[in-house]
Amino acid sequence: MIHSTAIIDPKAEIGSNVEIGPYTIIRENVYIGSGTEVGPHVVIDPFVTVGPNCKIFQFAAIGAIPQDLKFEGERSYVKIGCGTVIREFVTIHRGTAIGGGITEIGENNLLMAYTHVAHDCKIGNKVVLANNATLAGHVTIGEHATVGGLVAIHQFTRIGDYAFIGGKSAVVKDIPPYVIAAGDRAKLHGLNTVGLKRHEFSQETLSLLKKAYRIVFRIGLTVNEAVERVRAEVDLVPEVVNFINFIKSSERGITR
Repeated sequence: MIHSTAIIDPKAEIGSNVEIGPYTIIRENVYIGSGTEVGPHVVIDPFVTVGPNCKIFQFAAIGAIPQDLKFEGERSYVKIGCGTVIREFVTIHRGTAIGGGITEIGENNLLMAYTHVAHDCKIGNKVVLANNATLAGHVTIGEHATVGGLVAIHQFTRIGDYAFIGGKSAVVKDIPPYVIAAGDRAKLHGLNTVGLKRHEFSQETLSLLKKAYRIVFRIGLTVNEAVERVRAEVDLVPEVVNFINFIKSSERGITR
């Protein structure tokens, strides 16, 4: 299952039923889980863990040192969860000491061609990053979020669960969960209603989120005033609690 032209360091650990294509280079201190397919001309640098049943397409580069002038050669890591698909020319960089030392990508994600995931990013599960999505350092993306093609996300920005970011957007502030955002600079365009329905959110939950969204973003209240009013007037189902907690905890500021 390993092509004769692939170069595998003796200190790499390869699970069962792994396929490795021609001219791929896997360096020391790499772990690849069982059932994963690694295409041709892939480079996986040290301190990378790839979970089982992933698929890595040709010319991807995973685990290179970060493009951060503060990086001083310290040991840091990349961790990729099971079932994740990494398409052509994707680049994923290791973490830095100042950012916790690890870049983490969850399970069952799709990273389309030319996606860049910089140092210390944290990506949840079942996330889609479309072609040329570019994540600067320390970006956090929640569960089931979708990032459109040619989107650039500023460092230290957070993207909430089930958020949808339209193509060619420039995101410089946090995007709350369950919303649609688009533009340069990105602005909110209401709830991600279609996406939430596809994920089988109930009509009651959608109505409560819509009410919370209107209170926070449509009537000119401060963040603290809006959060308190949501708590007083909206049933606090888990999705509404997630929505207001994300907004309340924002350090970078919320996209409006």
